[in-house]
Amino acid sequence: MGSIKGLKSFDLAVIAIMGALTIVTTSFIVPFAPTGGYFNLGDIIVVTTALLFGPVVGGIAGGIGSGLADVYLGYASFAPFTFLIKGIEGYVIGYLAGPQTQATRNKVIVAWLIGGVIIIAGYWIAEVVFLGITVPVATAEAFTINILQAIVSGIGIPLSIAVKKRLNI
Repeated sequence: MGSIKGLKSFDLAVIAIMGALTIVTTSFIVPFAPTGGYFNLGDIIVVTTALLFGPVVGGIAGGIGSGLADVYLGYASFAPFTFLIKGIEGYVIGYLAGPQTQATRNKVIVAWLIGGVIIIAGYWIAEVVFLGITVPVATAEAFTINILQAIVSGIGIPLSIAVKKRLNI
C-alpha cells in the first residue's frame, strides 16, 4: 500500500504539488497570436522538479501540470502535445542530470540544454504536423517564444539548488 506501480506516496505527493505549482507558474502568460500559443514560466518548475526528484517524477509532474494549464487557460488544442513535450522534457532532464549525488554542473547544463531543444522542436513539430500551422509561423514562434522560454527555464537550476539546500534533500 502507498504506491502506484513503483511510485511511493512521497512521489505521488510531490507530483501533485509540483504539478499544481507548474499550473500556477504557467498561468502567467504572454500570448503569441499567430499560433495561438504563449510564453510562460512553467518550464522553470519542470526543470526544478526534474533536477530535484528525478526523471519519473519530473516527467509526470511536468506533463500533467503543463497539460492541465493549457486546458485551464483555454489552449486545449495544445494540451495533448504539451503533456507529451513537457513530460519528455522533465524525464530527459532528470535522466541526463542523473541522481543528485552524481549530478555534476556539466551534466545539469547539458540536460537543461537538451530539455530546451525538446521544447523548441516539440512545439514546432506539433504545430506544423498536427495543428496545421504554417512553417513560417511555427518558426517565428520557435525563434521568439520557445527559445526565450527554454532559456528562462534555466532559472530552475539555481532554484533546484536552493530548494535542495533548504529541504536537505
